[in-house]
Amino acid sequence: MSERMLRGRVLSFRREPRGPADLDALDWFEDGAVLIRGGVILACGDFTDVQARAPGVAIVDHRPHLITAGFIDAHLHFPQGQIVASWGEQLLDWLNTYTFPAETRFADPDHARRMAASFFDLLLAHGTTTASAFCSVHSVSVDAYFAEAEARGLRMLGGKVMMDRNAPEALRDTPQTAHDDSAALIHRWHGRGRALYAISPRFAITSTPAQMEAAQALIAAHPDCHVQTHLSENTAEIALACALYPEADGYLDIYARHGMLGPKALLGHAIHLSDRERAMIAETGSHPVHCPTSNLFLGSGLFDGAALTAAGATSGLATDIGAGMSWSMLRTAGAAYTIAQLQGQRLDPLRALWWITRGNAEVLGLVDRIGTLAPETEADIVVLDSRATPELALRMGAATDLKDELFALMILGDDRAVVETYAAGNPVKPRP
Repeated sequence: MSERMLRGRVLSFRREPRGPADLDALDWFEDGAVLIRGGVILACGDFTDVQARAPGVAIVDHRPHLITAGFIDAHLHFPQGQIVASWGEQLLDWLNTYTFPAETRFADPDHARRMAASFFDLLLAHGTTTASAFCSVHSVSVDAYFAEAEARGLRMLGGKVMMDRNAPEALRDTPQTAHDDSAALIHRWHGRGRALYAISPRFAITSTPAQMEAAQALIAAHPDCHVQTHLSENTAEIALACALYPEADGYLDIYARHGMLGPKALLGHAIHLSDRERAMIAETGSHPVHCPTSNLFLGSGLFDGAALTAAGATSGLATDIGAGMSWSMLRTAGAAYTIAQLQGQRLDPLRALWWITRGNAEVLGLVDRIGTLAPETEADIVVLDSRATPELALRMGAATDLKDELFALMILGDDRAVVETYAAGNPVKPRP
């Protein structure tokens, strides 16, 4: 059984920080170590204490770099890697102009496999060890996604999008085929190794009531699966969704009527919400997912994190590749800071790093497995160099504490700051 010890400056979160001075929320070791055996963390703490538990183990010395839990991306699109940085549209036009043509190509298994290799190369290069992804409508895209994740030993969530209207014919299924294909994929992949299936009706606009009922049947039959969709990203989207479901009392109610809300529900974007909708999200334990760079890029609006928190909701954070502008969860946290600033709200650096590690693990209901460096959790880890670029090095010359360092990383950091990424204890960052 493989065993190794990582040495460096070690940071892990015990709970959500209440502010930039709340050091009681974290475990912090200036000369720390993480002991790994068989893909699981055995111990985390001061180097001398951890070494005493395994005096002969091989040490990977990452000093003076920062060791923390691998990053978690709560919402992105596997087939959209090639349309990042495509110019000039808002949401509904973006789908028709860029997204749907790109997703059509994923009917080809060879293309899906090639794209899966590039997709995971980029995630791992940026320190992301877990993500929840929408695949295309084609089962072969889901197979390619999970097979590549399995080959790399990754904890990943994903699912086939369900779409039977308002999409090109090549991307439409039916209520019955969407149900049957999803059920077969759940049987094939859910719980296999580190794979977890997410039932994935894209959004109300691309699913008829009959297909939403098929999704509801899947959710009832597989309550241990996650559910992911999109909600209230764009005002034109909201108007169309409500017109297609006139019996519903608003957009969120469409999903409520079809049994899609609950602690396993991931609601991408959730920007334009009423107070009643925020209360319903909180009451059902559903999770909005903030996609800041995508919302800026498509001009969709500003996510009101403070209002959702006040209502009692717990939100995730995500890149939303391909409308998102960066694969980096560090840069995504920096964009979330900007969105908060525009609304007179605050996102401090400790909470930002908590959000992209333990915070997103809590949203996914997986904090007992990922998101921290706690013993008996899976050894998904990222090592960060806070002086990796000239810009970072210049800033760090004036940094005075951990808060300054984390803030510099979330504003200036990217894949160049990632020294190594570990999945289940194995180094997996691709090399040029």
